[in-house]
Amino acid sequence: MKRDFSKKLDEWAAAADRKPLVIRGMRQTGKTWCVREFAARRFEGRFCEVDFEFSAEWRSVFDRDLDPVRICRDLEALSGVDMVPGETLLFFDEIQLCPRALESLRYFKEKMPLLHVVAAGSLLDFALEEHPFPVGRVDFADLAPLSFAEFLDATGQGRLSEIVRGGPAALSEALHSRLLECVKEYCLVGGLPECVKKWAETGSYRTVRSVQDSLVVAFEQDFGKYPEKMDSATLGDVWRGANAGVSHQISWAGLSRDHAGATNKRAFSLLAKARLLHESRAVSAAAFPFDASATPRIKPFAGDVGLFQARAGMPADAAILNGDILGVHRGALAEQFVAQELVAARGRDSLHWWKRESPGSVAEVDFVVAGNGRVVPIEVKSGPGGRLRSLHQLLAENPGAADGVVLSSAPFGDLPERRLRFVPIYFAGSLER
Repeated sequence: MKRDFSKKLDEWAAAADRKPLVIRGMRQTGKTWCVREFAARRFEGRFCEVDFEFSAEWRSVFDRDLDPVRICRDLEALSGVDMVPGETLLFFDEIQLCPRALESLRYFKEKMPLLHVVAAGSLLDFALEEHPFPVGRVDFADLAPLSFAEFLDATGQGRLSEIVRGGPAALSEALHSRLLECVKEYCLVGGLPECVKKWAETGSYRTVRSVQDSLVVAFEQDFGKYPEKMDSATLGDVWRGANAGVSHQISWAGLSRDHAGATNKRAFSLLAKARLLHESRAVSAAAFPFDASATPRIKPFAGDVGLFQARAGMPADAAILNGDILGVHRGALAEQFVAQELVAARGRDSLHWWKRESPGSVAEVDFVVAGNGRVVPIEVKSGPGGRLRSLHQLLAENPGAADGVVLSSAPFGDLPERRLRFVPIYFAGSLER
């Protein structure tokens, strides 16, 4: 399965100022697979994988001290792999299970800077909070679920992937219709590798849904590993409430009526650290930095669009029968798709939306992002476009902003006299091009 993350690994490996790399991301996004593929492709068998979940004996290597030279000597004896700086890849998997190994990463940069060291794990953000690193000692990279373009590659549609990656452009009606059908497939299957693989093998939505249901159970079983004494029932309630509120402004108290707002907010924060949820913050000004005008209002988005569908309990058949999938869940599915594409392309901190309140009126634009040094407002429509009153208001109040982008199922259209670009939704992840 081809992943864009492989390019990031190659760039990291070639960097002159390389530091140990810590890979973060939601469980089941393929972190281990990516590292193994990277090792096979670039290191020709010189690969030492230390899986702290598979064998607890690895943990004792770190009990004595955190000297990387001594650690590598012990690992050589246990694994039979020579630790040759510049030629060997050392991989600590599920590193959150060995806090001492996590702490040792800071010393590899100082004492063994040429050795390629990668660490990954589930729920890693929790461990990183408890064992912070000094600034500048490690590199971080996030692995998201497969983007729409990666999904096309993985399902044997590489030519369509090239078109999507090329950025917004006018296409023939046949290609436009085919890509909209592919968006429907992606929204039902999602971007978790196991689900994509099963879809590529069977073409069965029911089979994929069975995998998704199993993953939901597995994620909920992980709740017991979360810190801060948060019980699993509360986390489950808030996860359900957040999925029900995807793309809509929520109140903390409204996420679960059985718990106080402060409790729900803390549960949401934990689920966001686990990457099961993302938070889009409202801003009152279309200007940089966005956080300077951020307000307490938020919209939740799911970590994966396929899990969102499964968690919402919507039968796969019902979604297939819907003529325009962008209208499913009152348009929430379309915004979830766009949010997931923005996170994959720009990072999980890129989600913001614009809201302006005045006596008797409220104006909202679904997303605002940075593009070529300018604010780019983005409106997502399940139909051809509508009146776009809020988008016009933002543009009128902010003449320095880029032209507004309307993502929908409509064909590409550029209307510079109205400061609008109508872009098919399948280009959401390649708007910068």
